[in-house]
Amino acid sequence: MMGKTVLYVEDNEDNVYMLGRRLKRLKIDMDVAVTGEEGVDKALHNTYDLIIMDLSLPGIDGWEATQQIRAAGIETPVLALSAHAMQEHIDQALAAGANDFDSKPVDFERFKAKMEALLGEL
Repeated sequence: MMGKTVLYVEDNEDNVYMLGRRLKRLKIDMDVAVTGEEGVDKALHNTYDLIIMDLSLPGIDGWEATQQIRAAGIETPVLALSAHAMQEHIDQALAAGANDFDSKPVDFERFKAKMEALLGEL
């Protein structure tokens, strides 16, 4: 089976490094975008198995980026990720088109279970 490829839209280098190392152990390739605009552009021009979308981004935020990706007809699963974990933020992310939501700091076992719910067994 071919490995999975995810797009991680995240402006914090430490978060990118941490999640990247863990995904690599699962044989998942990770592409990174550091702004909402770059995330939308990459989602429009590449094929991913999953988009991990931080919600607090420079430029357009993750909610808007997710809406633009969905408006373009891209159906790739989106897992929203944010330190803003109040119910209203979760509801906003799902309303924008995210398939699921997880909070930071990442509990990797919980996060992996959410990825598997969207991608199948990893």
